[in-house]
Amino acid sequence: MICPKRQVLNFFHGFKSSRLLSSSPDSTTKIQGCLSDITILDLTRILAGPFCTMLLSDLGAKVIKVEKPGKGDETRSWGPPYANGDAAYYLSINRNKKSIAVDFKKSEGLKILEKLVAQSDVFIENYIPGKLSEMGLGYDDLNKINPGIIYCSISGFGPTGPYARRAGFDVIAASMGGLLAITGPEGGAPCKVGVASTDLSTGLYAHGAILAALHQRTHTGLGMKIDCNLLSTQVSLLANLGVGYLNAGLVPQRRGTAHENVVPYQAFKCADGRYITICAGSDKMFHSICKVVFPSDEAEKVINDPKYVDNASRNVNRKELVDLIEKALARKPMQEWLKDFEGTGISYGPVNDVDLVFEDPQVIHNQSVIDVDHNKGGKIKLLGPAVKYQPLAPNLTAFREKMTSPPDVGEHTIQVLEQLGYDQKSIEQLKEKKIIQCSK
Repeated sequence: MICPKRQVLNFFHGFKSSRLLSSSPDSTTKIQGCLSDITILDLTRILAGPFCTMLLSDLGAKVIKVEKPGKGDETRSWGPPYANGDAAYYLSINRNKKSIAVDFKKSEGLKILEKLVAQSDVFIENYIPGKLSEMGLGYDDLNKINPGIIYCSISGFGPTGPYARRAGFDVIAASMGGLLAITGPEGGAPCKVGVASTDLSTGLYAHGAILAALHQRTHTGLGMKIDCNLLSTQVSLLANLGVGYLNAGLVPQRRGTAHENVVPYQAFKCADGRYITICAGSDKMFHSICKVVFPSDEAEKVINDPKYVDNASRNVNRKELVDLIEKALARKPMQEWLKDFEGTGISYGPVNDVDLVFEDPQVIHNQSVIDVDHNKGGKIKLLGPAVKYQPLAPNLTAFREKMTSPPDVGEHTIQVLEQLGYDQKSIEQLKEKKIIQCSK
């Protein structure tokens, strides 16, 4: 993938760059290793950036996580819960990475980063816009060192504009971007989504943008600047609701588990207090739901009622129809309804608590949980990749063996510095000056 880029680097710098953290190919590097020749210098913390780089590491990229000496990434302390002394939050998004702890506010620390930039393909950061430029680590600075560098910035609100210098967190972007206003019970207060969906979606956007930039570089040999921000991500995620307002002036309201446009499309309480979600994505599916939920004579009556003849009519008469379905589903416990819906072609599913998610047979079949050897001993369980690539990885067996535990702060500082050409004496001097931290 990066041969054209290497040629350009040779032309500009007059040397053949060595690859950091390289290893000889083996049977496992071919498994899920589409990016095995890519090195990423990761200056991100918290969630969006680390999630992005974890996804790239799952594809084989070598990710060097740059942390501040001391406590490192803030999420290391975002607990409980903990596993082997590490916060589960941190563990969830930092597998397969190498950690170096460097104080790059000092000139000798900055020099280390500049050497890393010369040998990296991607530089990703989530500082407040302008901060890294003030330190000599802006895009223009790094482009002079490595014209092939892909520089990805993740911010709260964008690199320019009235909010550019504000600190941005997921819940703030979700608040300002409309997500909290459309989430929660009808007539109730705004609600935060259960996970940081704006952060995670921004990480996905950045992940895709970096892959596109790497592809573009195979044609031009040159890198580029990528800007992602939480607010723009959240506005884009308004999707049909945003377009509905822009073109029809309809301001979406909170509807609990219900859909703004499709009826029925929500969770219903069953006789045992558990909930089942059913969705009528078409008139045909609505008819099938009626035939399962209602006695046969009542089902035909509902199906043929002009008030429910199509989705637009069901929207107008939403409350009456939902009441009918609620009463019908309250007759049986959830497990009985699941059996009744099986094989009907209806889209349905139980509302699972998180513990039940990991007992679900399809989740188990999809190998959504992986066991990884922890660097402090024993094993930890992590959420595995959601995407499989065939024939690269028809199963995750070999890929799991290649997985590495999220690193300690500075766990790989010495290893990386040695590969950059630093000798033991120089490393000890950097440690004495507190420019670097080494956990091992």
